[in-house]
Amino acid sequence: MLENCYEILGVSPQATAAEIRSAYRRLAKELHPDTSHDPAKIDQFRQVTHAYKVLSDARERSIFDESFFARHNFKRKRANSFDYRTWLLAREDEESRSKLIFFDLMHHHEDEAVAEFKRMSMNHADFSLKKWFTREDFMDYGYILAEELVIRGEYYDAVVLLEQIIKMEYTFPYFRLFFPEVMEFTASILKRQIEGNISDELALDVWERALDLGFEKKDESFFLRKMAGAYTRMGDYRTAEICLQESDRLK
Repeated sequence: MLENCYEILGVSPQATAAEIRSAYRRLAKELHPDTSHDPAKIDQFRQVTHAYKVLSDARERSIFDESFFARHNFKRKRANSFDYRTWLLAREDEESRSKLIFFDLMHHHEDEAVAEFKRMSMNHADFSLKKWFTREDFMDYGYILAEELVIRGEYYDAVVLLEQIIKMEYTFPYFRLFFPEVMEFTASILKRQIEGNISDELALDVWERALDLGFEKKDESFFLRKMAGAYTRMGDYRTAEICLQESDRLK
């Protein structure tokens, strides 16, 4: 019998990627073998993990939807008559605009979410999404927003946003289920998508920020060598040499 992956995760069939990820995070925290030794919960954890793998992959989700909903003659529910997005759009306070960004991100308005995030970041020096959301929501939706920024070539903004997630996670000494994924994604951007895509000044800024994020020494050595290259291009040979020396020391 084909299991209902939506029911297992406790989300609706209209759920966005952000909602699916958030639901999995919540259930995994409760059912993970590291925190629960109940055999029944361990089996449930396996079901939850399988459901997440299906629904978090666009192709697998499409295949599942066609098979499951055709078999069960599924009919989607009507949307609520209250238009929350219109209500948010009419408000200009920072909290409402922050919630609009994540609402759009969750409801297939990714371009609008990125554009509003860029607008608020440029027009408000102290703008921060994390002020208005729980740790879990900020990590889940912030990560997905960072992915959307990368898709659009906004690498600097993506790293700065991921830096906020990483630093926030370090303040919580427990259960970081998705933290390695965040670190890996951030390192990938820093290694592969910074040099040549943004100015050397901005590149130096994000590589220097990365030195305070707890990456492995081999990664920090890599960032320092990239910094040396940028300083060399800018004519600051003395600082470039210092970066190279520190890179070699970390090796």
